[in-house]
Amino acid sequence: MILERRGRLVRSGVCLQVLLLVGFVAQGASAEEQVGSATFCPTEELAYDISWSGGIKIGEMSLSVEQAEPGACEIRARVRDSGLFHLFYPVNDTFVTQVTADWLPINYEVKQREGGRDGVLRQTRYDQEQGLVFYRKNQGAEHRFEVDGPVHNEFSSFFTTRFLPWSVDQNHFVVPTWADESRNLVDVELRGSSRVQNRLLGRVEALEVLPRMTFKGLYDKSGDTVIWFTADSCRIPLRIHSKILIGSLIAELKEYRGERCPEWTERMLSQRALRRPRLDVQGD
Repeated sequence: MILERRGRLVRSGVCLQVLLLVGFVAQGASAEEQVGSATFCPTEELAYDISWSGGIKIGEMSLSVEQAEPGACEIRARVRDSGLFHLFYPVNDTFVTQVTADWLPINYEVKQREGGRDGVLRQTRYDQEQGLVFYRKNQGAEHRFEVDGPVHNEFSSFFTTRFLPWSVDQNHFVVPTWADESRNLVDVELRGSSRVQNRLLGRVEALEVLPRMTFKGLYDKSGDTVIWFTADSCRIPLRIHSKILIGSLIAELKEYRGERCPEWTERMLSQRALRRPRLDVQGD
């Protein structure tokens, strides 16, 4: 029972690495107006190792974005357990979001298979023009909610957030977030810049962003989450740190491939080649 509870808490933190990020609206202008559609939907793939308090690897997370159909984009994420964590709380969760060119979500599907139990399916539809959100769990009835403005889900906002015009003068945004069956406004701030150590890329200049959430959301949480984005135009998420009830979790970037930032793809491949063991073969 103790192991199961601990597994549930750690799993919550694992998923929070992605799920605690939400859609951003700057005071006085929408995120979509500031980001613009020019950055929309080049193919990207990102992979992370997730460690728990002291560097013990407990899981892996993958993120991808690609064109789904004309005018729409699909964001897909998967969280899986790793190593000994699988023995007491296996996790295999998948999240799929379709968004329009303004990065507002249309559909959101969550498939959760955790702790050896039967899977759970959660489906959400968004009618942004009419201010409506529809939610269904498994084969239950669909519930209808009214909202008084546009709302993002966790994944549409994660990618939108990367390209907001963070600066010394513009270091605070207000977030409209659909969670706990209501539209929540969340404060998000740029805490500054720092050099982040990545085991493949070395030390990288990064922006440190902190969302402050007062709602429970899909998963339990405890404490703040901090995200580090590369301080260039790519804004690649290098590291995500979440506090949970038992310790803390860190998601560390281990792989990047993408049309959006081919220079980072090349840099990642070059560093991997340098670290690859070489065979020293000598002839007679």
